[in-house]
Amino acid sequence: MPVRLRVDHGVWQGGRVSIRYPAPLGPGDRIAVTSPSAGVGGGMRPRLEFCIRHLRDLGYEVLVGDCMDGSGVTSAPAPARAAELTAMLVDPAIRAVVPPWGGELAIDLLPLLDFEAISAAEPTWLVGYSDLTTVMVPLTLRTGIATLHGSNLMDTPCAVPEPLLAWPSAATAPAGSVLRQGAATAYRSGRHDHYAFHPQVREMTLNTPGRWKLLGVQDRAAAKVCATGRMIGGCLETVSMLPGSPYGDVADFAARHAPEGLLVYVEVAEAEAVMAARMLHHLRLAGWFDRANAVLVGRSAGPSSGDFSQHDALVHALGDLSVPVIYDVDLGHIPPQLAIVNGALGTVELTPETATLVHHLI
Repeated sequence: MPVRLRVDHGVWQGGRVSIRYPAPLGPGDRIAVTSPSAGVGGGMRPRLEFCIRHLRDLGYEVLVGDCMDGSGVTSAPAPARAAELTAMLVDPAIRAVVPPWGGELAIDLLPLLDFEAISAAEPTWLVGYSDLTTVMVPLTLRTGIATLHGSNLMDTPCAVPEPLLAWPSAATAPAGSVLRQGAATAYRSGRHDHYAFHPQVREMTLNTPGRWKLLGVQDRAAAKVCATGRMIGGCLETVSMLPGSPYGDVADFAARHAPEGLLVYVEVAEAEAVMAARMLHHLRLAGWFDRANAVLVGRSAGPSSGDFSQHDALVHALGDLSVPVIYDVDLGHIPPQLAIVNGALGTVELTPETATLVHHLI
């Protein structure tokens, strides 16, 4: 498969190598679908086909890979998944890779991915969240290529409420663009339409009023934050496994790409509160928050541990952090979610009246 070689190895700006952004998606561009973690079982195939048709209706060509089997924990053996994902990320005809969803064991790909070949090629968008952040975070940390934390393929047909942006809005923006988003007025709580029974659903069930909050501040009128830094983060259960390995060196990334500091974001998929606290402590001990100018925490989908709540976990692990911690942010496993570009220069602002997140693709 041909490789789309890049012209240079990054642009030197003020003593650092700049973030590299994939070319914006345009009409007729090819989007590839593969499952780096869990595949798609028979009961969910109608939803998968509906989502593929949705992308084609938007004007994209869609290529579906071989690693899609949903009969086991992963879609294929690790070498096959790593080879297919690498090939898609370096193929000059593919402009974005959008897996159907996450899973459990994407971590087994990390020593098998060809980061050197990926770095040598022109960047391609990798889109998703959950277990996909196990790959997306190392990809941005090691290569300086921006990745896109947002709705996966199976969620893509569902409209994202304003002022949030769906991932195609970010993927179609050229380098240098400014993406402006804000807090949703409501989020999903409780049961929702299951794709196996409603494969053509296009609407999110957003049934509970919500807002972003500042940890340690009870009075909403006193919640005021404005912080800027390079965006990096993902699912807490998966990215918390990365520190101490060659795939989770946030300090090195900050030194090479983020003299401005970082905006680190995390969200809990399903872990109980005590486990969430342990994982947050692990990230803190590993230095993930040392260069952070603020921490963003998504609404948690995990349960309490007896009387110890997910909020208690935040207070226990991050309550005395020297930078603001904004929580109940619209990202992760509780819809809706922002489109967050790992590597972009972000500014988060929280006031008693508004909550905004601005990306500068520079």
